[in-house]
Amino acid sequence: MSEMDPAQTFRQEAQELLEQLELVLLDMAHAPGDRELIDSAFRALHTLKGSGAMFGFTDVAEFIHDFETAFDRLRKGQAAASPRLVAIALDAKDHVNGLIFGGGQPDVGVAILWALREEVDMPGGAAAIVAQTSPAPRPPTGAERWQVRFRLPPDALVYGTNPLLLLGELADIGPAKVRALTADVPPLAAFDPEQCYLGWEVELQAAEPQGAIHDVFLFVGDDIGLTVEPIEAPPVAPTPGVAAADAPMPVATKPDAKPRDGEAASSLRVPAERLDALMDQVGELVIAQTRLAQIAASVRDPALATIAEELERLSSGLRDTSMGIRMVQIGTLFGRFRRLTHDLSRELGKDIDFVTAGEETELDKTMIERIADPLVHLIRNAIDHGLEEPATRVAAGKPARGTVRLSAAYVGAEIAIRLTDDGAGINAARVRAKAVENGLIAADAVLSEEETFPLIFAPGFSTAEQVTALSGRGVGMDVVKRTIEGLRGSIDVASRAGEGSTITLRLPLTLAILDGMLVRVGTARYSIPLGAVEECLELPLAEVEGGGGRSFLDIRGQLVPYLRLADLFGSGGLRDPHQKVVVVSSGDTRVGLVVDQILGNHQIVIKQLSRLHAAVRRFSGATILGDGTVALILDVPELIELGQDEQASPLRKAA
Repeated sequence: MSEMDPAQTFRQEAQELLEQLELVLLDMAHAPGDRELIDSAFRALHTLKGSGAMFGFTDVAEFIHDFETAFDRLRKGQAAASPRLVAIALDAKDHVNGLIFGGGQPDVGVAILWALREEVDMPGGAAAIVAQTSPAPRPPTGAERWQVRFRLPPDALVYGTNPLLLLGELADIGPAKVRALTADVPPLAAFDPEQCYLGWEVELQAAEPQGAIHDVFLFVGDDIGLTVEPIEAPPVAPTPGVAAADAPMPVATKPDAKPRDGEAASSLRVPAERLDALMDQVGELVIAQTRLAQIAASVRDPALATIAEELERLSSGLRDTSMGIRMVQIGTLFGRFRRLTHDLSRELGKDIDFVTAGEETELDKTMIERIADPLVHLIRNAIDHGLEEPATRVAAGKPARGTVRLSAAYVGAEIAIRLTDDGAGINAARVRAKAVENGLIAADAVLSEEETFPLIFAPGFSTAEQVTALSGRGVGMDVVKRTIEGLRGSIDVASRAGEGSTITLRLPLTLAILDGMLVRVGTARYSIPLGAVEECLELPLAEVEGGGGRSFLDIRGQLVPYLRLADLFGSGGLRDPHQKVVVVSSGDTRVGLVVDQILGNHQIVIKQLSRLHAAVRRFSGATILGDGTVALILDVPELIELGQDEQASPLRKAA
């Protein structure tokens, strides 16, 4: 399908409008009388109806007509919003989504409209709903007559405005007589088929208020010369070429309407594949720039060095700009889970507050796409397994309404996403018993709670007493763990009985390019993500030869475990007598990495390891250096976990 296919363009814009509509409806559930929310929902529906008819989605336009009319009654105070209305409207939104993207069933639409009409006391019976057509204009009683004039901008047709739809909506209000204003039509030789030369004059009989006429032009723009005037006496037929009135009545403007002359478009829709291709090319440019810098340093040519420095500055700016394009606020993802929580609350009969924080935190778009499903599973588990029934919560001295909190924050070179609930917490004894039953641990194994909780991520593990539509089959948590680790991230679990649980996902900000510290261990070179580096220091001479079995350093009064990467990786070559320690951190934990030499900072173009190396831990990827050789990128969270285990091992043996 062509990228410029009109139907595909409509679907993309419709998806954004439907997401916006869903968020507005969920807000209405908590503030049903908020006029601004009602107006926002009406505008989204009005745009969907008009665009659907314009692009040939007549079934969408016909269904939305009644949907829109219901919210118009709310705007006029003829009906009141309620939780049931919000639930019906959400079902209607889902049906519109099905009509646009496939899967919409006519019978379902009829049932939804029936419930919608009943809830807002809309006039019309079952026949009107089944017919799925716009209601015929009502004959005016004591009708007022209006003269409506408007002239569209010359480029209106290019931007998708259909004057026939506008005239049709005016005719829906009441009997109308339409005359075209043709004074601006040029000779045939100068005629441009993409330009709009006509204006229109409509004589309209309407018992509706004047605002109904202006609603027709709600999203057209404020440069159409619209006038709406009452007709006091029998009108005189206008002559062709009547110009628009000098003092046009203001019309509300769609926020993302086409830019007027002299204005620049505020955004541009670009296929994701093009962004990926751009990042690949920027990555190759960074590698070429690094090679040029090394050549310039080796030949000591001032002119070449100047070019290399200028290219480094430009490539660095291009890299940052390209990365910025890929970064998306995580709030776009968090918003999806409000509907999930709303539906689960109704299905399970649990009253839930869903609270989010850190929505402005930005993450690579690829990461956003790949963590969506794991978060869905974690939220479902928190609501189904974590939160107790209202009666149980009250008996335990808790509020009947449970709380699920989803937050995001930057932690060094990572982003931490925390999901917290105030439920019953994880039953460590039950998890342990199930792990013994499944053969995951020995019956006499001694595990702390911190070591027991991660067992829930084992394949097929479930503590549910019965299988439900939501959970109980032991499928999902292991997939969550594999997905997060596949993104070079980690997952932690903390829980307190009776108080709730917290699951923390730690993820790198991007999967493409980042700054790194290049180090040498023996004859090999490795790269450490610079955002994880806290400080560098000399390894004390007493520790160089083994340190008497100790594996930690005293850094300003704090004991920090360290790992000798030469021993860990089996690196060949002689050890440097003046070894360095690179202190890295993840969250609140720190570990020192002993290296032979710190070579400096450079840009890392991340290359994923092949499937053959999927089981190799301690490395998150590879990068190509300026001389064409490959350096492995250290997996900092994995090494920190290993360092913590090394520190705890002597304590376990002593115990």
